[in-house]
Amino acid sequence: MGRVGFFTDTSVCIGCKACEVACKEWNAVPDDVLGFTGMSYDNTKGLGASTWRHVAFVEQPHPDFRWLMASDVCKHCTEAACLDVCPTGSLFRTEFGTVVVQEDVCNGCGYCVPACPYGVIGKREGDGLAHKCTMCYDRLGAGMEPACAKTCPTDSIQFGDLDELRERASRRLERLHEAGVGSARLYGHSPADGVGGTAAFFLLLDEPEVYGLPPDPVVTTRDLPSMWRHAAVAAAGLLAGLVALSWRGRS
Repeated sequence: MGRVGFFTDTSVCIGCKACEVACKEWNAVPDDVLGFTGMSYDNTKGLGASTWRHVAFVEQPHPDFRWLMASDVCKHCTEAACLDVCPTGSLFRTEFGTVVVQEDVCNGCGYCVPACPYGVIGKREGDGLAHKCTMCYDRLGAGMEPACAKTCPTDSIQFGDLDELRERASRRLERLHEAGVGSARLYGHSPADGVGGTAAFFLLLDEPEVYGLPPDPVVTTRDLPSMWRHAAVAAAGLLAGLVALSWRGRS
């Protein structure tokens, strides 16, 4: 199997949270239910070290009341900033194209947390280490699909070959547009976006911001090469200045 991913069709999500439960059960992710949060039926609020799948509930009362529901997850970016900043190699790219944290290698530095443009990664208070979705790496190695996709009752979460999923998503979008759902759009679908495309992309029924997603995500380490070049030039200039002062002091 080549690069794999998720296509999440939010138009058929029913907000059952089966994906959240399956993810926690299979991956032994600790409970982080916060109780009443003031955010409708959303009791987990967002992705983090102990929430690898998060089902958002968005109430839109005007002009016609409707619910928007979407199961969010790590995007497993093509250009993953978390990989760039990890000093220990704890984060690595698997043979399936996914990005995984090795807990036994992580030193808890937390550099990956602010590097993620989607706010996916977090540090767990119990062990101080970084945690996030692995796309059920152990299940993939055994020829199984991730637990969240396996348990989704409406096929809102679809798993498979990434190129095939992109084609499937384009066909689904065309059908929705033909049915008059003009607000439908794909998010994370294009390799030309700011992170080189994602392995977990979505069909949305409104703007990304409505779902808590950044409208124009950009790999946060894109300027690192030029920054290092400028730093090297500045260091060379400083060294040359110090040498010149030293020679002047001797003469």
